[in-house]
Amino acid sequence: MSGLVDALLIVVAVIVVIARQFRASRIDTGRRWWLLPVVLAVVALREPGLVDAHHRTASVVLLTTELITGLAIGAGWAWTSRIWTEQDGTLWSRSTKASGAVWGVGIALRVGLFALGAALGVRQASSALLLALAATLLVRSGTLAWRAHSLRPASAPAPAYGEPIFRSTGKERV
Repeated sequence: MSGLVDALLIVVAVIVVIARQFRASRIDTGRRWWLLPVVLAVVALREPGLVDAHHRTASVVLLTTELITGLAIGAGWAWTSRIWTEQDGTLWSRSTKASGAVWGVGIALRVGLFALGAALGVRQASSALLLALAATLLVRSGTLAWRAHSLRPASAPAPAYGEPIFRSTGKERV
């Protein structure tokens, strides 16, 4: 794929993620929550030029820092998201203002890393950003699935005849 296609894929993924971030969305821990991050990572790793051949050390340090930043953003985003259980037992989440702040800081850090790389003369491919986005989404989805799993009771007593099947386990405040 060309750099333009990668850039468009990154822009579309970020727009979709940010647009969905502040709407309540159902958490389905049985789904393949890891699938989109894995697809993004495979696309990123298939591209040549992930590491600049002329500045290997600086390029690897920038890539590592980008991945650590992506992991931190994913964890921060997941821990600042609100999770609750509805009356029917479904789990929901929605990002908070703090989640928006995490995104803002993360974007600022990534712009700073790109500027640092440009100042050092390191060629930076869009695949590094795509890989960091995959790390962000993987950590966020995994952490939300783990948090959602902890909200469900381990073993609830079976309801008596005529009782509602699902009971609310309450809302979690972040």
